[in-house]
This record gives sequence, C-alpha cells and structure tokens, in this order.
Amino acid sequence: MTPDPHAPTRPCIFCRIGRGEMRAHVVHEDEEILAFLDIGPIRPGHVQIIPRAHHPYFEQLPARLAAKIMTLGQEIARVQKQLYGVSRVAFMFTGGDVAHAHAHLVPMVKGDDVTSRRYIVEEAVTYRAIPIPPPEELAATAANLRAALQQAR
Repeated sequence: MTPDPHAPTRPCIFCRIGRGEMRAHVVHEDEEILAFLDIGPIRPGHVQIIPRAHHPYFEQLPARLAAKIMTLGQEIARVQKQLYGVSRVAFMFTGGDVAHAHAHLVPMVKGDDVTSRRYIVEEAVTYRAIPIPPPEELAATAANLRAALQQAR
C-alpha cells in the first residue's frame, strides 16, 4: 500500500474524529464524510462537515467529494432553518484553524455571526476563550439535528 500523499506529518484532530478515535456529537456519517457539532459553536446547531480522508484544504478535495459535502450541507441547512427559526445559514469551507478540509454551517441569528476582520473598526481586537457547551447540551443538539435530518429525507 502506498502512503497517502495528503497525510499530515503529525496527528490531525479531524482525521482522528473521522476514524472514531475521538468522540464527536455526530449529526450524519457515511463512508466518506462526517458531520458533527462544533465544540465551540458560534450559534447552537453549528455543524462541521469533514471528509474522512485527509485533504488539507478544500481546493484539494476531489470535485465529487466537495459536491457531496455541499449537498449534505444543503440538507442540514434546511433542517437548521426549521429547528432554529432562522432565515439564513452560513456555509463556508475553512482551513485556518485545522489543515483538514472542513465546512461550517452556522444558523445566522445576527448579520455578524460570521464576519470578516475588514468589518471590525478597532485596530487591536481581543478574543475570549471559546465557550464550550456542556456535553449533555451538545448531545441533545446533535440528537435533534439527526432526528430532523432523518425526518426531512
């Protein structure tokens, strides 16, 4: 077996989650992709979708796999709108914090729930630690999303 040229040189947290080595509050899973709650959510119901295979950045994803992530994102967004009473859900591929292609779905309660540095007026921005909801709350949120997703299918 030839080594995966995209494999990280050090353990990747999303690869470990994808292999089931680390616990996650799963919303959807299949052979190729996994959707789970972000542990530091911007809003309740904030979901991440990852490919199980390691691809450092979204532009390196095979087009078919990127389309599969997008399609699941659309299904989850429809459920999030229903569950959270929002009119918009942000969908974005990112890679700044973990070099493993991943998409975020954030129910948009306020217009600045997902924003850019260019909109911030202050030169020096301070950040606080990411609030992490208790595991029971994350488990309940994941269960609600899973059930609504199954019902929607």
